[in-house]
Amino acid sequence: MILEPVVKVAKETFKKPYTTEFPEHRESLTDNYRGIHKLDMTTCINCQACARICPNQTIEMVEGEADTAFKATGPKLFPQINLERCLFCALCEEVCPTDCLVLTKDTDFEKFDRRDFIKRPEDLE
Repeated sequence: MILEPVVKVAKETFKKPYTTEFPEHRESLTDNYRGIHKLDMTTCINCQACARICPNQTIEMVEGEADTAFKATGPKLFPQINLERCLFCALCEEVCPTDCLVLTKDTDFEKFDRRDFIKRPEDLE
């Protein structure tokens, strides 16, 4: 009875650590995985449906740096997403009439500063 935990610890001590394989070997993602958003600023029509449907008020409409074709009609608002608060429910993707906002399989959630989780429209392209 006393020897059993000692044997388990000895076995685990000589096992190869799993985390050292992480960068080379990533787990495969399921088909329904939802990752970081992607925005196509050229097809966004500024309907603000994504911001209105978001259950956590994660999406805020801000002025984006659009090309000069949009500057003539005035400032255009694009979604800015706070990934720290996002539920990844995909309601914003479902309600988008032009399909300019989609959730990708990107899993880059390693940040050193919390402010890096706020993605401006230019960062979502």
